[in-house]
Amino acid sequence: MIKNRIGNWLPASRKEMELLGWDRPDVVLFTGDAYIDHPSFGAAVIARVLEAAGMRVAVVPQPNWRDDLRDFSKMGEPAYFFAVTAGNMDSMVNHYTATRRLRSDDAYTPGGAAGFRPDYATEVYTKALKKLFPEIPVVIGGIEASMRRLMHYDYWKDSLEPSLLVSSGADMLIYGMAEKSVSQLAGRLISGERLRDITDLPQSAFLKPAGEALAPLPGVKDKILHSCREAVASRKAYAGNFVLFEKTSNSMKPVRLIEPCGEKMVIVNPPSAPATEAEADAVYDLPFNYAPHPRYAGKGPIPAWEMIKFSVNIHRGCFGGCSFCAIAAHQGKFVVSRSVASVMKEVERVSRIEGFKGYLTDLGGPSANMYRMAGRDSERCRRCGRPSCIWPAVCDNLDTSHHELTELYRKVNALPYIKKAFVGSGVRYDLLMKGYNGSAGRGEEQYLKELILNHTSGRLKVAPEHTDDEVLYLMRKSSFRHFRKLKEKFMSVIRSGGLKYELIPYFISAHPGSTEPKMGELARELADLGMHPEQVQDFTPTPMTLATAMFYLGFDPYTGKKVYVARDINEKRRQKEYFFRTKTPEPGSAGRRNRKMTRNVKTTRKK
Repeated sequence: MIKNRIGNWLPASRKEMELLGWDRPDVVLFTGDAYIDHPSFGAAVIARVLEAAGMRVAVVPQPNWRDDLRDFSKMGEPAYFFAVTAGNMDSMVNHYTATRRLRSDDAYTPGGAAGFRPDYATEVYTKALKKLFPEIPVVIGGIEASMRRLMHYDYWKDSLEPSLLVSSGADMLIYGMAEKSVSQLAGRLISGERLRDITDLPQSAFLKPAGEALAPLPGVKDKILHSCREAVASRKAYAGNFVLFEKTSNSMKPVRLIEPCGEKMVIVNPPSAPATEAEADAVYDLPFNYAPHPRYAGKGPIPAWEMIKFSVNIHRGCFGGCSFCAIAAHQGKFVVSRSVASVMKEVERVSRIEGFKGYLTDLGGPSANMYRMAGRDSERCRRCGRPSCIWPAVCDNLDTSHHELTELYRKVNALPYIKKAFVGSGVRYDLLMKGYNGSAGRGEEQYLKELILNHTSGRLKVAPEHTDDEVLYLMRKSSFRHFRKLKEKFMSVIRSGGLKYELIPYFISAHPGSTEPKMGELARELADLGMHPEQVQDFTPTPMTLATAMFYLGFDPYTGKKVYVARDINEKRRQKEYFFRTKTPEPGSAGRRNRKMTRNVKTTRKK
């Protein structure tokens, strides 16, 4: 590793590699993001995991794909493989709005500048490498690859597309949070195995010639999906494929999926077991620099880094199973929590970052309040195939105690160098409501009070997403009446504390099932509550989520019931405009120009 004034760095240029005396790297990792050596950035995590496994890793951030491809060859041939990721976001979500308008910024680039990564970055990078080095294996990963591991609907092409393995020509795809599989792969390659011979790696996918026999995996059941041709010809066939994919991707019963696609078969091995607390802690013990690479000095701030540099992630995974969200399919529905000691160690590390003034911007996770939550009886979890542990009702086997999380909040706030630890992640408030979660009690009341009084900046963010119960059901979200109850509790807490805090709800327009009349009702509901939405988004169909399947199919793949879908871009715009009305006109008048708009409204997008 390179010694410099801000820490130890993996080489990001030929010169840096030569300073180390390397004749060649073992792995060259290409990423669509700027190189930020921090555990919130997937490329940095995988690079450090490979390094810990004994490999020499070089990182090439945001390679130029427009010229003679010199960035793809500057590190030379690696001893084992090239690794490719589009970055922390799907490149198409990064580039385009829900109305397919090109964005003018990129949060993962210095200065927020756009244009430093291509559309479909994983595919573009892989094809460039295969053109230059046809014999060197390429392993793809990250959320773009993970959510395109099988045939999927692509909103930007408006068509079903084959697995990214097929379109890119990669040799292996590793999906989800891949530390365990990547570490195992490194160990096997170092011991002498060839990558193309490894077909039993958990959480990996690869191609085989159609009809070729597969060696059985002990204890693993094979299930064959409808072929790509059948899925394109029949929406019912695609619906069946999606249901099988979703049910098996988070099942404790190991299933290997086989998808015939032309002359190839896409083979998806079952996921690894969820990481243990010790395994999660070990990732955060890796020697991250907690900073962007020095190459970016003087090139402007990197917005994504500025947003998270004073935050700490305490767990991963989400058992909510919201139909529009990719977290369960990528991170998994089983929550993996870090130990208190590991969290406290990182808080201390963050406190030493230049510019820290005593405030943690977030102490959270995908859903802020799922720390240490799991099934009481793991055997019941093993037999379960539900995509969500809390929808349509909270599972009676789920331990939803907030006690340990409340204690962790208090311990962090009590540190002498912490003025306040904010919770910026979204809170699943329905877990706190006795009317929805039968296990909720005094501990959840204490958590809510602790959260409001000691961990908000005066604005508590939650995500009811809609007000219509039919739409919420399709979203796999609880009834809006629980938000009304939360508002009552919130107002009670701030009144007793003499505070003037605000409750900030997030909403989505044009989600499958949402119509203009229902958006009109949403506007009226908020007016009744005296609330003006500030955090809103237009539904973007992202690959391999349930909501995207409904968007493409026009029906619920589980029930076959027809679902209304706002596909027209103008209708999507009209639905979103209901958020900004101070007076709600009758449905159907959304295009009239006499509407009043609320100014300075922030629009967010989920990752």
